[in-house]
Amino acid sequence: MVLDEMASELEWFQPYRKVLEWDPPHAGWFLDGKFNITFNALDRHVRGPVKNRLAYIWEGEDGRIRKLTYYDLYREVNRLAGALRAMGVEKGDRVSIYLPMIPELPVAMLACARIGAVHSVVFSGFWAKAFKERAMDAEARVAITADAFYRRGKIIKLKETLDMVVDDIPSIEKVIVVDHLGEEVNMKEGRDIYWDDALEGMDYELACEELDSEDPLFILYTSGTTGKPKGVLHTHGGYAVGVNATYRFVFDVKDEDIWWCAADIGWITGHSYIVYAPLMAGATSIIYEGAPDYPDPGRIWSMIERYGVTLFYTAPTTIRLFMKYGEKWPEKYDLSTLRILGSVGEPINPEAWMWYYRTIGGSRCPIMDTWWQTETGMHMITPLPVTPLKPGSAGKPFPTVVADVVDDDGESIRGRGGHLVIRTPWPAMFRTLFRTLIGTLRHTGAHSREYT
Repeated sequence: MVLDEMASELEWFQPYRKVLEWDPPHAGWFLDGKFNITFNALDRHVRGPVKNRLAYIWEGEDGRIRKLTYYDLYREVNRLAGALRAMGVEKGDRVSIYLPMIPELPVAMLACARIGAVHSVVFSGFWAKAFKERAMDAEARVAITADAFYRRGKIIKLKETLDMVVDDIPSIEKVIVVDHLGEEVNMKEGRDIYWDDALEGMDYELACEELDSEDPLFILYTSGTTGKPKGVLHTHGGYAVGVNATYRFVFDVKDEDIWWCAADIGWITGHSYIVYAPLMAGATSIIYEGAPDYPDPGRIWSMIERYGVTLFYTAPTTIRLFMKYGEKWPEKYDLSTLRILGSVGEPINPEAWMWYYRTIGGSRCPIMDTWWQTETGMHMITPLPVTPLKPGSAGKPFPTVVADVVDDDGESIRGRGGHLVIRTPWPAMFRTLFRTLIGTLRHTGAHSREYT
């Protein structure tokens, strides 16, 4: 019943007949429901007062600022979706996105989702080989990239990097290039097209594809640090319900909040809590292109002051970086707008937790220490703003998540270390590994054969 209530917060083209079908190891969520995550992130907002609310405030490392309302975002997404369709992209086709932290990145993701295409974002910090192996595995038909971007004052030529390998990826038919810095790039006739040229003449209105709840939304490849990268596949319905509920409950999001998840969209944190969950909640988010301590260690804190950030979510690695710079940098800025802090990624040690709590949060902001993974899609173990906190501890499972600690025989244990397990399915769980023998992704309609 709780999960049913969580799902009812979103809009469905057709009601689902069953919340969960569990046939281990396969799970299907909100079966036969017709849904599209983009409709919930954009369309339902532009029909009401959220239409003119800022969706994103983007700041470049060089100080440039762009602001997009929900209506701006909606129109740009529709135009790119139309351009992709004009290129022959259909439901189930894969699009590899190789972009820095610029507004065109969420636009590209949402445009793919709008027409039922499956996006695969490749972190812009990865080199050419990493893009090649991911795009080839996904058999991407289209690649989306940018001419270049800034990182610590240096220009990183992204299109040039892509050009090293794109001719070796036979499935790629088109390359869309964002002219971000005005750098001169090589454009292959008949294949490469600038973003603005691709969108020229495209309609600002495009009907949202009515998809099955279990239709695939995106593939996100693991880092490959422990073997060949594996494509983790998430679907529209369950993923949307899971990330929407966790975002709202864990961060107590209100209409007037300014949200900043200081992660990269190239990772699951950015997918879930920069793009999909904040947009479904109608929130205003910050996107920052550059390094957190460039041109000086006050960059992040100055932005919190400038934009009045109320909810701030970052990684322990970043917190420990700023601990080394000392308290003098955050003390230069007014951080009094902060209401809730968050931690994501590796475990946060108690010393870093206390520094974050006292120095950044002024000993008044609770810290939501969230544990989850690419495979889970959403927060699994996390405090809530009303629960007692313990420095260095992620707390208890999110409501509806059933976690346990077991020994080598699978028996529950208390008071000593063991294996953390999740005993029951959760909505945002990944469905399969793309192109593996783990199992067949069901409930995907005509394109189910692609996901085996």
